[in-house]
Amino acid sequence: MSALDRIDFALLRLLRKNARLPNKDLAEKVGVAPSTALERIRRLRESRALLGFHAEVAPAAVGIGLQAMIAVRLTRHSRELVDSFHEHLLRLEEVLAFYHVAGADDFLVHVGVRDSAHLRDFALSAFTERTEVAHIETRLIFEFRRNPELPVYARESDD
Repeated sequence: MSALDRIDFALLRLLRKNARLPNKDLAEKVGVAPSTALERIRRLRESRALLGFHAEVAPAAVGIGLQAMIAVRLTRHSRELVDSFHEHLLRLEEVLAFYHVAGADDFLVHVGVRDSAHLRDFALSAFTERTEVAHIETRLIFEFRRNPELPVYARESDD
């Protein structure tokens, strides 16, 4: 990935806040021609600095009445076991996001379910019945907010 400059960072910040901004508005906000903004966004996608555009959906609108974070501890830490569990998580529709982490737990799994009965049944079938899982701990999520701001720690190029 090539070094990003201040205009690239500005475009990424704007798109993170609102991926539906018209190209004309993006260009105006960062002080470049619309054709320049379009080309830069194309390059950001090609270089994988920009991974995609997403819609934020209200959980209740699709029947998610309860969200939880489930900490999962595996029985051992072999690559085969970790990769297998990773693949398992990718197949579960209740999994909204997951994180492979360091520390006492191996995975943090953000799930969305209909209700507490669905959560109980899901946790039993998706985790506790699996031989590679040693322990789970479930925490209910009362509020969730994605930060639209993009912290930037990389240095801008001098281009």
